[in-house]
Amino acid sequence: MDKEKADKMATSRPRGMYYEEFEIGMELRTPRRTVTLTDIVNFAGITGDFNAPHSDHEFCKTQSYGEPIAHGPLVWSMAGGLGYASGITDGTVVAMLGVDKWRVHLPVKHGDTIHVVQRVIAMRETSKPDKGIVTFDREIRNQRDEVVQSAIATNMYLRRPPAETAQG
Repeated sequence: MDKEKADKMATSRPRGMYYEEFEIGMELRTPRRTVTLTDIVNFAGITGDFNAPHSDHEFCKTQSYGEPIAHGPLVWSMAGGLGYASGITDGTVVAMLGVDKWRVHLPVKHGDTIHVVQRVIAMRETSKPDKGIVTFDREIRNQRDEVVQSAIATNMYLRRPPAETAQG
């Protein structure tokens, strides 16, 4: 890679949102993603969670959901990926600080298509001039727009660099 291209990459603006670009009450929506049986099986393999609701088809037939369901943490993790895919967090999120009041409202099955709707409910600066904290009321919804999971999520984001702030 030549020096000019390397310099441009080092100074190019990330796709994600800086702390200053969020506003209290702002609603952000992600693209959609369909959950597959492969996702569920792979997550069971990665975590070692082969509990019956996720892997035993015969057991699931005796339950109200009727078939294997996605692990709650799998759906939450996919929501994080959708945040990246949307561009909201790409290159600007520093850390996940907390997940509070996490609730699972409905099962997610293979073939369900999820997306995230989140509203900014709080913002605060940190002692570091290059970072800020944003809190969201986050809902993960299915293809029928039903809330399948909800939580209060708090993330740390980069603040806009001083040179970019001066330019507008």
